Amino acid sequence: MTAPAEGEPTPSDFRLLHEVEVRFRDLDPMGHAHHSLPLMYWEEARARYWRDVAGRTAVVDIDYVMGELTVRWHRRIFYPGRLRAGARVTRLGRSSFEMDYGLWDGDGALLSSGRSTQVLFDYAAGRAMPMDDETRRRIEAHEGWAGG
Repeated sequence: MTAPAEGEPTPSDFRLLHEVEVRFRDLDPMGHAHHSLPLMYWEEARARYWRDVAGRTAVVDIDYVMGELTVRWHRRIFYPGRLRAGARVTRLGRSSFEMDYGLWDGDGALLSSGRSTQVLFDYAAGRAMPMDDETRRRIEAHEGWAGG
């Protein structure tokens, strides 16, 4: 494996790493995982983050909507494979938060990286809502930020 390029994430940048299997159904006609799959692998990591860190234990407790997502593909994803998807919060706003992602193969090669913005959302009211203090505290503590 080659050393990561400057600015590329490494697994050690993430306190939450979620293992995912490359499934046979993930393959496209070109013999590698379809280009949309990092988004799904990151979704699994993000759901785990929200469950384990924010304390939202059920799917119905997910109280955000996606605002924006960017992805960069570094290498193709092949089957079979066991990958590590990293997810971390990098910014907390009043009613939104940003997350960074990385996806690595079993040899530690970076396959994709990205960033997303989520907006906390009150589904009953149909509008954005501020982040509660407990969720903010849990995220800050998990990420090791001062005051968390």
